[in-house]
Amino acid sequence: MTPLILLPGKLTTEAIGVRGDSFSTGRLYSHAVAQAGGVALQVPPVAQSVKSADELVSRFDGVIIQGGGDIDPSLYGQAKISNKIYGISAEHDSLEIAIVRAAIDQNKPVLAICRGMQILNVALGGTLHQDLGEVLEDGEAHWNTYHEIVLTTDSRVARAMKTTSPKRSHSFHHQALDKVANDLVVTGCAEDNTIEAVEHKSAHWIVGVQWHPEDDAKTEPDQQNLFDGFIEAIRNK
Repeated sequence: MTPLILLPGKLTTEAIGVRGDSFSTGRLYSHAVAQAGGVALQVPPVAQSVKSADELVSRFDGVIIQGGGDIDPSLYGQAKISNKIYGISAEHDSLEIAIVRAAIDQNKPVLAICRGMQILNVALGGTLHQDLGEVLEDGEAHWNTYHEIVLTTDSRVARAMKTTSPKRSHSFHHQALDKVANDLVVTGCAEDNTIEAVEHKSAHWIVGVQWHPEDDAKTEPDQQNLFDGFIEAIRNK
């Protein structure tokens, strides 16, 4: 059977060939999932999707949470203190948190990417640095750049990628994990100690990465291997 992957959609006003506002997902996520042997299907960020999160997740084999704008700081117990916060959407936050919590409850494999890793952490009670300028001398050090990442030996992410030093990891974020949720363990960091990968301590396969593996999956085996490992975890569950 072909694994079916739930991919929560985003509100967008920039779709081509669609009349009016629409819902969307990043094309590269679906390409990487397809290359691994699965099919990604979009669930729209509407109230009924949130209400039906448990049932929706039960109908899928795994979940991907994609990148995007920032999470409302109130969801991790903070007021907005950074003027660099952008793209907050209550619709995105509520659906993705509901989907992640349902997937954890049902022990479904999850690959949470960039904002997705932050959603995973917040959904489990963790917090974020609202802007990396709070903790790094160069607050732009992770914005639209490539940098080295060191993964923990024998972690799920390292086993999936078949390396502890993945090539061509595209970083495109200005926020990062601060307090790590109790149910998560850090499995990867950048040279400046920014958290780049986490995994759930007890679940079958729930992995978060802070970079964008989909951006280079077509040309970099290390990055495609992460999607392959995700689909393999589904098949072996």
